[in-house]
Formats: sequence, C-alpha cells, structure tokens
Amino acid sequence: MIPRSHATLQAFTEKLSQSGWKKHLSQAISSPHELLELLELDPQGLEKEFALDIPFPLKVPHSYVARMEKGNPNDPLLLQVLPLKKELLEKEAYTVDPVGDLISMSTPGVLKKYHGRALLVTTGACGIHCRYCFRRHFPYSDANPANEQWSSTINDLMHDPSINEVILSGGDPLCLSDERLSVLTKMLDTIPHLKRLRIHSRLPVVLPERIDSSFLSWLETIKLKKIMVLHINHPNEINQPVKQAMHQLAKIDTVLFNQAVLLRGVNDNSKTLINLSETLFAAGITPYYLHMLDKVQGASHFDVSDKKARELMDELRKQLPGYLVPRLVREQINKEYKVPM
Repeated sequence: MIPRSHATLQAFTEKLSQSGWKKHLSQAISSPHELLELLELDPQGLEKEFALDIPFPLKVPHSYVARMEKGNPNDPLLLQVLPLKKELLEKEAYTVDPVGDLISMSTPGVLKKYHGRALLVTTGACGIHCRYCFRRHFPYSDANPANEQWSSTINDLMHDPSINEVILSGGDPLCLSDERLSVLTKMLDTIPHLKRLRIHSRLPVVLPERIDSSFLSWLETIKLKKIMVLHINHPNEINQPVKQAMHQLAKIDTVLFNQAVLLRGVNDNSKTLINLSETLFAAGITPYYLHMLDKVQGASHFDVSDKKARELMDELRKQLPGYLVPRLVREQINKEYKVPM
C-alpha cells in the first residue's frame, strides 16, 4: 500500500523500520508524483519543472521524506532529490566525469588519486539519488571490482606498499550486505601496509536503520583504524534515529567526519551552515569538508559562485570556533590534493 498523507507516511516508515533496512530500501520512492503527493504538493502545479523520464531516476527512502516539510516546494531536502527538467540542459564546462575518476583507475573500480590512498567503487547501488551526484554518469557495470570476488583489487593493493588507507565508496558501500562487506574487509586486513579503513556513506543518514546490530558486529571486528565519512548537507537531515546511529558507531571507536556540498537553494546561507556545524558536532560528527559543486552534467542549477562561497566562509569563521568550521575545497582533475578555496 502506498501512503497518501504525511501522517500515514510516518506510520508507514515506522512499520518499515521494524522490517529491517533491506525492506525499507526496497520500498524507496521512485515516482515524482508519489513523492509530491506525500508532501501534499500538487504535481500538476509543478509538472512544468520536474522531470518524469530522466536517465538518473528518483530514489529516496520514506524515512528521509518524513523529514521534509509538507506543502513546501522549496524544502531543502526535497530539492536534493527531485528530478527537474533543467537537469537535461547541457551546460558548458559540465561533464560526465568532473573529477577525473576514469583516468584515475588502476584496475576496475580502484581509483588512485591521492598519495597513500586507494578508493574502491564497491557498488553502483545507493540509498538515495542526489541530483548533484558527481558519479551520476559513472560506468559502474564496466568498473566493478567485485566481478572477480575482489581478487584483482586485493592483488593491486597488496603490490602497492605506498597505499596505507583504503576508502570504500560507490554508489554507497553500505548497500552491500554485511556478509559481502565482511568478505572484503577480511581480505583487506591481510595487507600488511594498510593502516586505516575509511567508509564514505550517506546511508546512515538517509536510512539510519542500516546501522543495526549485525552491521555493528561486523564493523567492530575490523582490525584497521575505522573512519566513517558521512554526507550531510542540511541540519534537517539529522533526526533522533540518525543521532542514535552515530552514537552506536562512536561506541565501537569509529571516527566520524562529515563532508557537505555547497548547494544553491539548499544550504547557501550562513545561518544554515552554522546550524549544520552545530548539529553535526552535537551528534558526534566533526564538520570536515564543505565542497564546491563538482561540475557534473545535470547539476548546474546547484552551483554557488566562488565569491559567495568565500563570503559564507568568512561568516562561519566569525561565528564559530575553529573546530566547527569545515574546510572549503574544490576537487580538480590531476591535482594531488583537494584545492582549498
């Protein structure tokens, strides 16, 4: 049954939560009409703006929708996920590979951009389709390191002693089952020069049910130093279940960082960014990066000018202690580090 009101949505979300994260994820909303109806917005009134048939389709869990403000077409969480027709406009300087992922691959799905680190594109699956995603055009089927049960990946890392940190990315690595993650991390634990395992994931935010007892049991067994980098752009994304998930992760010695993206209409004002840093820290997460938008084809309407970005950072520095001010950076192809703004 599809819930048709915000109150019904809350009850539906609670029922899904009791069924486990996989069930919840399988019921994610994929219809713009359904999403707008749940938020008590008139689809016909917005049909000139949102797109039905688009190569990068809508996907958003009910629990994330429950945090959106009903009746508000400019809700900052809604704007991150609703497909718009303006995404189909081609803009100069906006490409399908804005950060140079493809030229950084040493073996399928293994990216080596920065000294000492290797990033594994573990899966193309994700718990939510963010409209500004820099990998929305990534050829996941051609760059899947799991095709050979990770053998080529482990071989690559084993024979590269310069690598001391592995980053699990995607898609979203936490869309993989605990069993598949365990197979991979047991292999990584055998590589003598590795020190740290970093997990980049949005799933604990959009679907905090993912951080269940089975997941925590797996994570606790990892010998490498554990770091989880969340992706949270707005303070409204952090509700009580997210805070509880962060608490559970911290209890098993997982270091928590956040990287946000500066997005027009979502968080491009100092009040929101200050609130975001405060809310992150209260949940046990260190504000680490604030990224300028990666110029991926389809996301130009989210762009914020360099001038405005710097003005916002000046306001943050004036009003926040230094440990709550994220680093404003831009990722550029062929650079050996993220470029500070």
